[in-house]
Amino acid sequence: LPLGGYVKISGMIDESMDTEQMAQPAQPWEFRAKPTWQRLIIMLGGVTVNLVLGFLIYMMVMFVWGRTVITNDALVYGLDPTPQAQAIGFEQGDKVLTVNGAPLDAAMDVNKWLFSRDAKSVTVLHANGTEETILVPEGYGKQLFAAGEMFPLIPHMPAIVEKVMENSAAATAGILPNDRIVGVNDVAVSSMRQVQRALDTREGDTVVLSILRNDEIKKITISVAEDGIVGVYFEDTRPKATEMAYSADESIKQGFDYGYWTLYDYIAQFKFVFTKKGASQLGGFGTIASLFPAEWDWRTFWERTALISIILAFMNILPIPALDGGHVVFLTYEMLTGRKPHQKVLEYAQLIGIILLLGLFVFANGNDIYRFIVN
Repeated sequence: LPLGGYVKISGMIDESMDTEQMAQPAQPWEFRAKPTWQRLIIMLGGVTVNLVLGFLIYMMVMFVWGRTVITNDALVYGLDPTPQAQAIGFEQGDKVLTVNGAPLDAAMDVNKWLFSRDAKSVTVLHANGTEETILVPEGYGKQLFAAGEMFPLIPHMPAIVEKVMENSAAATAGILPNDRIVGVNDVAVSSMRQVQRALDTREGDTVVLSILRNDEIKKITISVAEDGIVGVYFEDTRPKATEMAYSADESIKQGFDYGYWTLYDYIAQFKFVFTKKGASQLGGFGTIASLFPAEWDWRTFWERTALISIILAFMNILPIPALDGGHVVFLTYEMLTGRKPHQKVLEYAQLIGIILLLGLFVFANGNDIYRFIVN
């Protein structure tokens, strides 16, 4: 079972802190007796396998299930920009044509480019039919993170009435199928989500809805129930996803690209861990478990397994004592200087690394417990 584990290597200062063994003469089969380049390969072995495994799983997923994407054609109503996205020029109804001059197969990947992939420019088609190239400011990802807008562009889903419940407040007020709600108490709203949020804040109250009907705006006064319901069903205006199927050769390329960008995004977003907001989002076992759905799904299982494997590769190569990356640092020093670090240095470094990792372990799982209690 690919569950990982701990291997105690003979003749090495590690988590076991077996100083008694290290006090004995070195044996030819021990780690410390091997050439530096061999020890370096051993220390990079786990990281390499984690990385290769993640990429191979993504290739397998692409071959068996393909990839689910939302294309520009599926965005019938375009995109909804958040305030941060509006601030740099995005408008409601936009469709993304290119990012940094290149088209996107998956339209919603624009969020990754804006948040962590250092997009320089985004060319959009506005709802009025005009094209515009929006220049993305330096450090825009940090702005989005600080504002809590990791998805600055989401599919626009207008509040179009599909059905009116009999004997409901909506029926009494005269709301009809195909009506489009564009305002609540003279505050403009553009999506189902905005409409529902506006109604939820006025439970048990009376509001004035602005209705777009036959290209005319009508004002309708309506009572909102205690649970925020007025008695309408909205049309399902979510964009329809496209299933992309790949041949064996295509799966290798697509899986490699997906694995590469997964690793890239994780490394690019890692800097946020060192902020107060980022630290509060760290999680332990509970967060890992939440990555998987409540009902068993093989595709999701393999995708999450690949993600965790790639994350482990990156985390283990960090230059922290007690991790593989920490050992690599000392081995690199030895290769460059021709001198082994003193054993006491290795022991103290290992001890410091263990303390740091245990502290991180407690902090991350403590965050999970706190979120469980609060929520």
